[in-house]
Amino acid sequence: MTVGAVLLDHWYIVCRARDLKHRPIAVSLFERHMVLFRAKNGLPAALEDRCLHRNAKLSDGKVDKGLIACPYHGWRYAGDGTLAEIPAACSEHVVEKVGVKVFPCIEQDGFIWVAPTEVPAIERPIRFPFLQEKGWTSFVMTTDFNAPVEACLENFLDCPHATHVHKGWFRTPTSEKVHAVVRTLDDGAVAEYFNEPRRKSVVWRLLSKSKASMQHTDRFIAPATSRVDYIFSDKRHFIITSSCTPLAADVTRVYTVMNFKFGLFGWFIRLFFEPLSHLIIRQDVAMLNRQYANIRRFNRAKFQYTPVDLLGPHIVHWREALANNRKPPQSGIERHVDMRL
Repeated sequence: MTVGAVLLDHWYIVCRARDLKHRPIAVSLFERHMVLFRAKNGLPAALEDRCLHRNAKLSDGKVDKGLIACPYHGWRYAGDGTLAEIPAACSEHVVEKVGVKVFPCIEQDGFIWVAPTEVPAIERPIRFPFLQEKGWTSFVMTTDFNAPVEACLENFLDCPHATHVHKGWFRTPTSEKVHAVVRTLDDGAVAEYFNEPRRKSVVWRLLSKSKASMQHTDRFIAPATSRVDYIFSDKRHFIITSSCTPLAADVTRVYTVMNFKFGLFGWFIRLFFEPLSHLIIRQDVAMLNRQYANIRRFNRAKFQYTPVDLLGPHIVHWREALANNRKPPQSGIERHVDMRL
């Protein structure tokens, strides 16, 4: 199995929608350099970040009346990439029917999404569950990892690492046996855990009642999304959804939406849950950065998978299949695994 599949015909988040206002933004996706701006209709547009004239960076220019102007000679481009004006030209006939490369771009769920291809595999990106719905509280974290998408996804969906990397904060080793059921789906795979210990953990001491039962699922949604659900019998519900954007082969920007249902006190829970979540994800960043620094030191990754690596192989197999235009793994397969947490 290989890590680092290049999947160009899918949607990826490139920035928060609120950050795209009156100025252009430079972004990179699969080492493809783009400029984002809002066109005349107010919708986001993504163009290759270089002017046709002398290849200056359009992202260094400015947006005027829905057109982006090159900072060198002022050539202006519309949201569809067409050349709209050459300021120094005396005649409009000088403006030939040429344009800058344009990428599919859409605004959804408070994010700007781009597909680095001509035609995306699906019409729209996936939705973040229950976002901005009544009774739910949410916040967003943006985090950079010096690791590929597959490593980030597996980390977010891997329980055993939490007892070591997040010891005391999120989990603490109890050596108790936990039963897990892994099922393959039409769009990925899901793992469900039974009789999972919650003792000696700051997160669960603060966010859950000891007498409330918990349903926990970890889900991989191809090609680059993870979703973790904690559903409690007292109607509390926590969802952590992470969308991974590959900036380069081993650099991934992760947009994580923390969405939770906690009754009338959701706003108060956020006051300490948000900084606590930042602390925990910084621990993951440090671990994955060290892991891939060591992999680069040895010039290759050599992984050994075991039955308790529940979703890692599914992530790699799915992404390999999509990258090579092969049929994805069969859905409806179920396996049972006992592990200690």
